[in-house]
Amino acid sequence: MQFSRSTKVVYAAMAANLGIAATKFVAAAVTGSSAMLSEAIHSIVDTGNQLLLLLGLYRSQRPPDETHPFGHGKELYFWGLIVAILLFGVGGGMALVEGGWHLRYPRPLEDPFWAYVVLAVAAVFESTSFVVATRELLSRRGPAEFWLRVHRSKDPSVFSTFFEDLGALLGLVVAFLGIYFGHRFQNVYLDGAASVVIGVILSLVALTIVYETRGLLVGESASPEIVADICRIVASDPAVRKSRTPLTMHLSPFEILLNLEVEFKQGISAEEQIGAVERLEKAIREKYPSVTRIFIEARRGDPMRAAGQDSKQLDGVHVERPAHAPSALELLDRGKP
Repeated sequence: MQFSRSTKVVYAAMAANLGIAATKFVAAAVTGSSAMLSEAIHSIVDTGNQLLLLLGLYRSQRPPDETHPFGHGKELYFWGLIVAILLFGVGGGMALVEGGWHLRYPRPLEDPFWAYVVLAVAAVFESTSFVVATRELLSRRGPAEFWLRVHRSKDPSVFSTFFEDLGALLGLVVAFLGIYFGHRFQNVYLDGAASVVIGVILSLVALTIVYETRGLLVGESASPEIVADICRIVASDPAVRKSRTPLTMHLSPFEILLNLEVEFKQGISAEEQIGAVERLEKAIREKYPSVTRIFIEARRGDPMRAAGQDSKQLDGVHVERPAHAPSALELLDRGKP
């Protein structure tokens, strides 16, 4: 479900950028505007970036294999980083070069009418794509503050599209101002200066995406809210004496790896510990379906012997159950006290 919603955001952005790029190139040829040409290049780069994000989304859905036992979810983070590099090098770089060339060799601007028409059409399409990405961010779990929610988003296909659309809208405003004031004051340098500003905007957007994607690529944990809630779930179980802070890592936007170290109360039998582990897994997965792999290190404070029977000590036992595993738990008996 979340995968299809992510692809919807990318498809919406790609359709908008492809149509806008064609009209911008026509307007740049008619008006001779450097800022308009930079905007056209920006739209082409954005279209290619959406294709790369789609590639990352579909490759990340491949099942685990021998060389990738945890799946291929991080593939999306890799392609998100490539998108940021292309946006910086191609989008921002070419806009800066075009603007610098136009400042050095300025040429008079022609009739700006069609430039204004294209800018207005582009603003409508970019705004539509921006709204789709914004709504998707708002619909997902996260803090109330919107910018903090964007920062903590784990889906590059959504937050990259959001930042790209935001940069595109800012670029359209700068292009309009460059063309308008260039004609109003008959200043051939303002259009080139606008192109340089657009290049700076694209570079800043690209660096922001790099920063956000880097943490995910190297192994970012789940959000603090999820970690704190898992702690509450574990602490509320009647068989648990104490536990350490859970270790989490995003394997993909929709897959979280969880490692728990739990110490059970004294006098708890092996069967009761098995039941406690099952309760914990069920409670966590019901609250957070994205926690697809759970490793539990089950410990007991002091080994005790129940009246008339031996109790099994589960000291240092590691239990792992991915989402697709059978319900029966296999615990290792490390010896009887």
